[in-house]
Amino acid sequence: MRTISVYLSAVIICLFLQNASANPIKPVPLDHIVAVVNDDVILASELQQYLKNVIRQLQSQNTSMPEMPALVKQGLERLVVRSLQLQRAKSTGLQVDDATLNRSIQGIARKNNMNLEQFRSALLADNLDYESFREDIRQEIIISRLRARDVINRITVSQQEIDDYLLREKDIKTEGKLVKFAHILVALPDAATTEQIEQARTKGEKVIKMLATGADFAQTAITYSDGQKAIDGGTYSLRPLTQVPPLFSKIIDQLKPDETSELFRSPYGFHILKLLEIKGQDKHIISQAKLRHILIRTSALVNDDDAKTRLEQLRTRIMGGDDFAVLARSNSEDTLSAKEDGELGWISSGDTVPAFEEVYSGLGDGEISQPFKTNFGWHIVQVIERRQHDDTKQFRRTQAINNIKKQKTTEELQTWLRKLRDEAYVEYKLDQRSQ
Repeated sequence: MRTISVYLSAVIICLFLQNASANPIKPVPLDHIVAVVNDDVILASELQQYLKNVIRQLQSQNTSMPEMPALVKQGLERLVVRSLQLQRAKSTGLQVDDATLNRSIQGIARKNNMNLEQFRSALLADNLDYESFREDIRQEIIISRLRARDVINRITVSQQEIDDYLLREKDIKTEGKLVKFAHILVALPDAATTEQIEQARTKGEKVIKMLATGADFAQTAITYSDGQKAIDGGTYSLRPLTQVPPLFSKIIDQLKPDETSELFRSPYGFHILKLLEIKGQDKHIISQAKLRHILIRTSALVNDDDAKTRLEQLRTRIMGGDDFAVLARSNSEDTLSAKEDGELGWISSGDTVPAFEEVYSGLGDGEISQPFKTNFGWHIVQVIERRQHDDTKQFRRTQAINNIKKQKTTEELQTWLRKLRDEAYVEYKLDQRSQ
């Protein structure tokens, strides 16, 4: 990465030295302000580190590298938007304590099959400073909480919206269809003038011609797109077609893989879409177990040993021929299931706490567990029978709720970020010479 780092330093420095041929070149300091964002600043070193990470990501995805000025522009805009969000979080007292941060980093380490020391060593081997990494994660958590508080947690989904979604999915024959696509946006400001609309249209038509003559879509998106995913090549991961905004889904549904749309307009500006991948989605079949249990709670009068011993005695009686249902009705402290002979009905993975699921998953049909403890108390559980259940209808409905919320979240976040950006004072200094 040293070559990239040196190259980026040279690029950023050169951007500060426009018209240098007409003036003697002064020594350039190691760091400079590249943007002023309200009362905050973004330094060249921050931009450089961010671009290093972006380049590493693009290389790992085998994405053609765009021209450096375009990459710098997109990277700087990302940093501006991040700064605005962090400023809002700070002004409203939103913070992340060290304990929460440490748990998050430990979780990242575990996902990479490492302990914390190994993870720190891996970062250092990749020329990444651990303290800087910690601060980046802290900022990500803060921004995530800010978005949840100001936008996501305020989004609701009505039953009518779910019904309409499922009807639309059926009507346009996209039920279960998954798509991966890329997007280029030529943005328009609010209350755009005729001149601004024509300028954006001209730029969009220019991009269309470039793509038609073989330009790489991802590289072109990084260079020309104003969309939130621009620096990622405009790519959106595989998702249900009905999760895509309706204007986009109608166009995507008419495209073949690797086909690019014509230029089209929305209130946000002019768009170009490319369908990258399409998949069907089969029926949703899940494994379920029909269970019954007996629960004994601990209390000031009943300790763990007492509860365990009592359940061992009940289990011995059942194994000796006593009726599980009768004993559940007279002994279980789960009042709801006790009325149903201890039965919990058909249970799917994830319906119960992990400790309970771990025990019943290891039982054969008709088998009764040894006493075990969860946060509810002590249990014995029996698997009555198992089945493979077609859960497609409920799964589609659950998907509809999630997809509507995601779609609303995308739209509301875009509006929220745009408002933050429009109300901010932002001054770029990339075109100024270093003093």
